[in-house]
Amino acid sequence: MPSKTKKTVKKTIKKTVKKTAAKAAKPAPFRLTYATMFNPPEELHAQYDKALAKVKAELGKDHPMFINGRDRFAENKFEDRSPINNEWVLGTFQKGSAQDSLDAIAAAEAAWPKWAGMKWQDRVKIMRRAAANIEKRVYEIGAVMSLEVGKNRMEAIGDAQETADLIYYACDSMEANGGFIKPMGIDPLVGFRSTNVSVLKPYGVWVVISPFNFPFALAGGPSGAALVAGNAVVFKPATDTPWTGRLLAECIRDAGMPDGVFNYVTGGGGTVGQALIDDPRVAGITFTGSYGVGMKIYQQFAAGKYPRPCIAEMGGKNPTIISKNADLDRAAVGVMRSAFGLQGQKCSACSRIFVEAPVKEKFAEKLVELTNKIVVGDPTRRATYLGPVINANSYREFSEFTEELSSAGAFLAGGQQLRDGDLGKGYFCAPTIADGVPTDHRLWKHEMFLPITMMTAVDSLDAAMRMANDVDYGLTAGFYGSKRETEWFFNNIQAGVTYANRPQGATTGAWPGFQPFGGWKGSGSTGKNAGGLYYLPLYMHEQIHTLIE
Repeated sequence: MPSKTKKTVKKTIKKTVKKTAAKAAKPAPFRLTYATMFNPPEELHAQYDKALAKVKAELGKDHPMFINGRDRFAENKFEDRSPINNEWVLGTFQKGSAQDSLDAIAAAEAAWPKWAGMKWQDRVKIMRRAAANIEKRVYEIGAVMSLEVGKNRMEAIGDAQETADLIYYACDSMEANGGFIKPMGIDPLVGFRSTNVSVLKPYGVWVVISPFNFPFALAGGPSGAALVAGNAVVFKPATDTPWTGRLLAECIRDAGMPDGVFNYVTGGGGTVGQALIDDPRVAGITFTGSYGVGMKIYQQFAAGKYPRPCIAEMGGKNPTIISKNADLDRAAVGVMRSAFGLQGQKCSACSRIFVEAPVKEKFAEKLVELTNKIVVGDPTRRATYLGPVINANSYREFSEFTEELSSAGAFLAGGQQLRDGDLGKGYFCAPTIADGVPTDHRLWKHEMFLPITMMTAVDSLDAAMRMANDVDYGLTAGFYGSKRETEWFFNNIQAGVTYANRPQGATTGAWPGFQPFGGWKGSGSTGKNAGGLYYLPLYMHEQIHTLIE
């Protein structure tokens, strides 16, 4: 090869290698998840602020229910006020009756055979459009959620985006499994031709009752799965979050959903909710909320004429174990984020901390330092991490729990309601760390659902594991320690979602397709996690087709 040609080849190779290396070094486009939300691009904040201004200009409107493809207003209304400032009336909503629930069930019952009879590919197309609508409106939804729930802007936008991803994941699951139509074994029959096919089919009318804390993801996730599977849905949001629920209904409606397939009703749990639970036409239900209410629904639903699926996602009392070999800086950041994200009002919040004695004081110093830096205030503001608790009842319970804890131990941080200035117009509480509370105290096992976490020193990791598992719940759990210790942790912890050495959150931050979310024991009724491999089939039952020719 001539020297000139060799030089040209070398130059080309060098240029190609340089270009490839530059491409490889280029960061991937930002995608919001609960793990990536801590360093978003500037554009996200600009879009949120723009949406917030639009939403604030439209406060006070009257929002209807949505039944059989039509808006429905009721004679009686209720106000939706912001926990940030009780003087802010976000809107008025319909105080539905039991009859409204019955009408919604009737609409779903009439609509579901045609919906179930569609090609599954066509259902998926509609639901992908619904998820795309959520993504287009993600900032408006996030702004409403901040005002209605008290979520900081990143958590609020994350909730909306998670909903889209949950629906996409359900669609992906349906496609990956070919609509859940699977050939089975062939009978060895002489003189005959045999075929056996397994088909998963929808149940019928499915009820979704969602909580206030993740009013979009824990409404849209199960609703999306139920709809992709071919069920018709009646959805009831928490009384504290009807506006967010209405926005979900609009995203699904605008995707081209046939009338009656998705219905949205608002009102009290004792009227609208109970009517949905009691109706024998309801074939399945997904409830997310407290252990007490969830178990009551689970037991009532089982008292029907025949067994019906009840997907009950309930509470948590989530532990984090910290080894003497842990990276304490990483542990402190992870625990702080999980204990106080959304004001501790997550069923996955870190509410129990077990630290090996040799590093307990050092870890406590780091955690307290981070906690004292938390900005508390209006969650729509960019700098705010911790907003208000959801309502007057939670605000009162915070006072009662901290009073009880103060007589049993000491506060390393917080312990009081915050009433200065504008904070006095809402339900603001200081992020609280309780230390030295005897481990037989009832609050080590009681879910408080508030910005309160409890810490104690342990003599060994085995002792920590015994206490971590000694609760009725088994939702999430965290660990910080050596690689060898993490294997021990995963092998022994009794929880559905487990994390090791994770600074993004010790016990929180699940995302569809990455960390499917669900619990063991009193935290969940199915043992299958939302946003995971085994969730969508929960919304279908199996039929075997045997044909002999």
